[in-house]
Order: sequence, then C-alpha cells, then structure tokens
Amino acid sequence: MLKGRGIRPPYRWLSPSERSAIYARFREGAVVEEVVGEFGVARRSAYRLRDEVVLVRRRVAHSPHRLSFEERERILIGIARGESNAEIARALGRDRSTVGREIARCGRRHHYRALTGERQARKRARRPKATKLAGNPRLLGEVERRLLDGCSPEQISARLRVEFPDDPSMQVSHETIYQSLYVQARGELRRELAACLRTRRTHRKPQGRADRRGRIQEMVMISERPAEVEDRAVPGHWEGDLLMGKNNSSQIATLVERSTRFVMLAALKDRSAANVARVLSERIQTLPAELRRSLTWDQGFEMRHHKAFSIQTGVPVYFCDPSSPWQRGSNENTNGLLRQYLPKGTSLATRTQAELDQIADQLNRRPRKTLGWATPAEKLLELLDPTQPAPTLPEKQR
Repeated sequence: MLKGRGIRPPYRWLSPSERSAIYARFREGAVVEEVVGEFGVARRSAYRLRDEVVLVRRRVAHSPHRLSFEERERILIGIARGESNAEIARALGRDRSTVGREIARCGRRHHYRALTGERQARKRARRPKATKLAGNPRLLGEVERRLLDGCSPEQISARLRVEFPDDPSMQVSHETIYQSLYVQARGELRRELAACLRTRRTHRKPQGRADRRGRIQEMVMISERPAEVEDRAVPGHWEGDLLMGKNNSSQIATLVERSTRFVMLAALKDRSAANVARVLSERIQTLPAELRRSLTWDQGFEMRHHKAFSIQTGVPVYFCDPSSPWQRGSNENTNGLLRQYLPKGTSLATRTQAELDQIADQLNRRPRKTLGWATPAEKLLELLDPTQPAPTLPEKQR
C-alpha cells in the first residue's frame, strides 16, 4: 500500500435513490466533507459525484440524437444489474447498437463509468477539429509530393495504405485530401496544388443530378393521389414513363394500367414536352371514359406540359417523389419485360407504331402470375364487361 494513503473504506455501490440524494445536496451547495459524513461514502466517490453535478450544469443545447448524462447513468445502472445491451436500450428507447458502442468506447462493461463517457463525448464534440494533415508534417509532405507527381487523391490514399500498412499515422482518406485542397477554412495543402489535379478545378463539382422539381410548374404529388388508386380495385389508373434507346437518342412512351397490367406503347419522334403531351393525349383518348382516371409519372422534364394534357384528356397527372421508381412499380416491371423485345443498346427510332402495337399485344396476351394466370387482355375485358364470365384455365395453369 502506498505511503500516506491510509486504509480505504470498502467500496459500496450507491443505489439510484442515494445518488439522487447526493446530487441534490451538492446542488444545494454542500461541500464534499458534509456529503461524506452524511452518506458514509468515500471521499473519492464524493468528489466524483460533485464533478458530475458540475458537468451537467455546464451542458447547454443537448441534442436528442446524443446520449445524455442521465442516459449514461442508466447504462451504468443496467450494467450493475446484469442487464444485456438490448434490455438497457429498450429502457432508454435507443437502438441496441448505440448502447453497445457507448460501452465499448469507455472500456467495456467492467470499466464503464458515466462520467468518463460524458467527458469523452464532450471531447469528441469539440469543434473545430484539427485535420490529420494539419497535425502530421511528414504525411503532409508525402501528399504534396505525390500531388506534384500527378497522382490523384484516391491514388495517393491507396498507395499510402500499401507502403505504410502498419502505420495508421501515414494513411489518409482521399476525401481529407480533397477537403484540404478545396475548403478555404482547412488550407493544409497549398491552393495552387489543385492545379495538379487532372481536372484542374479549383472548386468542387456538385455530385448527383440536379433537382428538376422547380422546372415543372404546379405539380400534384403522388401523396395527393386518391386512395382508390392504391388498392388497384378500380381500373383506369395508369403509370407511365419513357423507355430509352441507344445513347438516350431515341425513346418510346410506355403506359401500364395498374389493375390489369394492360400495356400501351407510343412511338415518339423526340421527347420534347409538347410532343410527349400530344402523343399521350392521342393514345389515352382511344380508351373508353371509364379507363381514363389518372396518370402517374416521374419528374421527368418531358411532362412539363402536364396541365395541357389534363385539360385535353380530363386525366389528372400525379408526380412521384424524386428518385422513387418503386412508386411506379407496375410500370418499372413492365419496362423490364419490354427489354425482351427492345434490348438495351439498340435504337428505338426505327420502330413503327404498328410494331409497338404488336409487342404490346404479345405482352397483353401473356398470362401473369399476379393476375391468377389470367392475361391483361382478359382482365381488362372482364372489368369493362362484368357480364362476361371470368376466364377459366386448365388445371396445370392454375
């Protein structure tokens, strides 16, 4: 035993009620000696509990997405009770992995302390953080030298992992290199090194497709579509899209009826909004009135004239959410079936309307599992003329 330490009192686990009472005394202004004499706790424990009270007082604007100190205390209590991570997570209303990561970061179950976890979280949350390049001159020099040699940030990152497999301090992600080049606040790498990149860009190019929602006026979103469309019980609700040919230089329009999966195809000379609206209007108006209830389309610019189409046909157009092809599931599935007749990489400009009608007729005469092995043509006829008996199939096809 170390000299001067004296004999430590036996360790005693504090119950939640005792902890709450001690916290209350410290909030009232009690000193450590008063708490030790009143509750019989070790002086070291009293100091730790006092620090926890002070730390909680300093917390401001705590995000609900982060664990609070009280939740960390509940984790500590759960560990003492022998609860599993899942049981603790259910008590907190958190995900099990959140609790598991918190415990692992703080020395696992035998060494977990709420105050330690809170201090580490506050340390990780400090901003701004120094980047890896800013704190490692050797790594910074390596990156600069390789940039001058014409290597891309991705090549530099990969090569450093090959040359220094056992030295994490000499490894850096390509994203860190890009940020050091492009973000003015970082500035670890000299800005003129951006000219060493193949693109010679001095600013980052936005990734992904531009959002075109602002270019189509007065869109009615799919969330406002009538409820009867969802259950497919009422015929006349269609889904549509363009099927593209080689190099996206040719196209046809595809229409699928949701209840029967009946297909209609339309040849298009171009995909201008005016031409698409005119061709679709002509095709839709060949249908009886009970089969013209709605059309669901994606947010392609070719439907910019949707209002003119609706006025001419009486069919409202509903637009899917961005990047949500599953909201036109029947149409997407049918477009996949059409690739049997219209393979990818082939031009669609040479296809006549008569050829497209023949392809649509073949699909409409094909038995479909989702229709109980009836064909789309049979289901459409059944819905148009309820007096017609449902088609009967041989036993092997049922």
